[in-house]
Amino acid sequence: MPFSTYAADYQLQQWATNHGLYMSAHSAYSASGANELTGGSYARVAVTWGAPSGNVLSLSGTPYTINCPASSTVAFIGFWDASTSGNFQGMSANAAGASPYAFAAPSSTGILLAPGSAYAANQTVVVFPTGGSTLPTGLTAGVVYYIKSPSSDSFQLSATNGGSAITLSADGAGYVQAVNVETFSGAGSLSVTSGSMTLI
Repeated sequence: MPFSTYAADYQLQQWATNHGLYMSAHSAYSASGANELTGGSYARVAVTWGAPSGNVLSLSGTPYTINCPASSTVAFIGFWDASTSGNFQGMSANAAGASPYAFAAPSSTGILLAPGSAYAANQTVVVFPTGGSTLPTGLTAGVVYYIKSPSSDSFQLSATNGGSAITLSADGAGYVQAVNVETFSGAGSLSVTSGSMTLI
């Protein structure tokens, strides 16, 4: 059943208070918390959240700074209930406030249709299924793709910058979101300026 706004806000508040306590940096997507940075002065950062409203919970006290070791890449931000080890809560794209867009993809065209989006050629994005949807065959959740042949709110995806379009062999749907892949040749810091959780 869909949660009422009151119930969703209550659950978000409980999560923020008891579980969404620390932020981590990851080089690639993982459903288990893998690919977390290590070495140098890297450490998870304690975070706080504002009061949930309308099924949405947003970070407060931003920006947060995560120290990143030399030769590291950050594409995803994770959340934990402890500063080390602990229980992994989930991760989101390093997206600097970029909105996700629902998309549909008929396999006969290989084109993703995402109303409201306006991506640029070679922009990096990730895709995920939504509740009740399955990604089109040919795409994998959390993999970084490149926008190809954008036209208004439609586009194709490529596995490499400027590469050929990915062939889709079955219809599918989900959501697409821009991702900022930040590479640190030397030790540096990642600034997280915003973040939110939505419960439907």
